[in-house]
Amino acid sequence: MEIFPGISVDAGTRFGKPCLAGTRIDVATVIDALGAGESYESVERDYQMTREQILTALRYAAHVAAHQPPAVKAA
Repeated sequence: MEIFPGISVDAGTRFGKPCLAGTRIDVATVIDALGAGESYESVERDYQMTREQILTALRYAAHVAAHQPPAVKAA
């Protein structure tokens, strides 16, 4: 089931984690690799994905972060 443009979830794939549609690559793996300092080019090569797929993962992560409730109570 597509939950965001280019992102799908399936209980039978990667334990239901959000993945790039049509792949078994979960968004967290892509974000983790970039956060660890890997280049776009190395992520493309290592995970056999396109730049657009990487950008889709980033857009989804930004969307999720923007819609999370605050972690702390207002004073």
